Amino acid sequence: QVQLVESGGGLVQPGGSLRLSCAASGSFFSINAMDWHRQAPGKEREFVATISTGGSTSYLDSVKGRFTISRDNAKNTVYLQMNSLKPEDTAVYYCRIHVQFRSRRGEYNYWGQGTQVTVSS
Repeated sequence: QVQLVESGGGLVQPGGSLRLSCAASGSFFSINAMDWHRQAPGKEREFVATISTGGSTSYLDSVKGRFTISRDNAKNTVYLQMNSLKPEDTAVYYCRIHVQFRSRRGEYNYWGQGTQVTVSS
């Protein structure tokens, strides 16, 4: 199957930076898009950023100019560099990958376990 291991969360002061990582392993044939999502307490999970196989990116409006998504295809890893963090960025951050397998058709999505990001003074 597919395993995702997230790391990099923590407590940071407003204006600070964090870098999240999400490493994928398993029996997939290829990874297509890779995303980050987040869920704040009492709120629904929301999309944060995505990156295609070719490196095209898209962001939630409120993080544009502050967050940067990137990927290392050789390491099957996606990153989220978060700068100028605000208290409203506090949430559990989840990565999601879209994979294909040799043995079956279609695209399948897998979620990481989540990593807590807390922005507070």
